[in-house]
Amino acid sequence: MSELQPAEFLTETESASVDRALLVTRDKFLTRVALYSLRSLRQIAETSGQAIESVTPDQVQAWIAQDASLQKDAIDPSFRSFFTQLVLSSLKPLGQAAEMNGKAIADLSVDEVIAWFEQDAKQRLGTAASE
Repeated sequence: MSELQPAEFLTETESASVDRALLVTRDKFLTRVALYSLRSLRQIAETSGQAIESVTPDQVQAWIAQDASLQKDAIDPSFRSFFTQLVLSSLKPLGQAAEMNGKAIADLSVDEVIAWFEQDAKQRLGTAASE
């Protein structure tokens, strides 16, 4: 897997995998957010010695304040709050992807996360078509 460059949220390989996914632009964006959030949540959980599912908003905010890739400019409290909610909102789809694959969130692969978003999109399209 290619290495992250400063200020990148996904590797080139991860980004290319999302680009190849059978998803509309909105869902590709959500997939990218989930993958970045997964990486962030893994780091937070590893630092705190707990499961991703137990990470708190305060821990995410503390991590944001210390993450060098997010420190290009001074981060104001409203950005911290927004970014915290963005990361935490990914817990639901990541949890569903983990359940679908019979594993913990921390053990999900990029391909498994993308596959969950593809399956979710297909289900939504099927539901919309039947209405």
